[in-house]
Amino acid sequence: MKRLALLLAGLGLSIGAAAQYRGPLFDAHLHYNDEACGHASTPAPECPHPLTDVLERMQRNGVRAIVANSRPNDGTRALAQAREQTLAAGVTVVPFVRLYRNRADYGNWFRDPSIVEMVNTELARGTPAGPYRGLGEFHLYDSANADGPVAKQLMALADEKGLAILAHVDDVAVEKLMGHTLSGRQKTDRPPGRPKADQPPRGAATREAAERGGFVFIWAHTGIGGSPVARVDELFARFPQLRGELSYRPGLTCGEGELCPEWRALLLKYPDRFLIGSDTWVNQRWLYYDGLMQGYRAWLGTLPPEVARKIAWDNGAALFGVSQPTSR
Repeated sequence: MKRLALLLAGLGLSIGAAAQYRGPLFDAHLHYNDEACGHASTPAPECPHPLTDVLERMQRNGVRAIVANSRPNDGTRALAQAREQTLAAGVTVVPFVRLYRNRADYGNWFRDPSIVEMVNTELARGTPAGPYRGLGEFHLYDSANADGPVAKQLMALADEKGLAILAHVDDVAVEKLMGHTLSGRQKTDRPPGRPKADQPPRGAATREAAERGGFVFIWAHTGIGGSPVARVDELFARFPQLRGELSYRPGLTCGEGELCPEWRALLLKYPDRFLIGSDTWVNQRWLYYDGLMQGYRAWLGTLPPEVARKIAWDNGAALFGVSQPTSR
């Protein structure tokens, strides 16, 4: 019996390992903040996670593309300008403008006009990895602040320029923020690109927006406060531009890291609408990066292969025009 138990245990481990998703990963929510590595030249910064460290973590975990957004934006630019290093690691950097110069901006950005000035300066500046493709991650701890003047202005800007939004907000704020965009106000049954007769053409139809790929709203954590699955389903049905990023999502997995039944059903219903991310907002998340990615691979492996591939890689790659990775 002991030999049989050991044999079954061994088979179980082999089967579990074989079931893991083994394809490329697109980390759609990554920060390289100043606590991971200060990026100012003076004074000499403390740097517990230099570029070599973070790129090695991505490479060994099969992360082949990232949405980089950092506080301040120096961290994103550091990743974007390390062209030789990112190429060697096989990592494509998709840069976003983050709205935070410092921690004080977290609770005030939505009414601070200097944030708009900073965003426009960054967009005009671009990065060595190409133009910025989105705005965020930003936070709203009170959904009422989604109606702040700067929040309205930046949502309209993103819609006009065809930029993505990465927002850590509740379900009420999703509705409010989408209401500040022409894309979000359009009826979902209207053919794409066909505005109402009394409306001007959508900003996403402009040449610049078309080159960038069009406005999309990435809901960071898909409701970190625990929005019910039925509510997430309702918002996905209402807003075709809405995508769900799954880091920190409560109720996503049950037991030994398996998908909870209601979330499995939602992922199968909307296989083209979900993304994964690390959310390396503190250094501890860098230390556990391997475990985070392996956790994704475990539950992705329980999905049909074509669905797993979409959530792990294809959806992010399609949004931002990232090429199919070569074997490495």
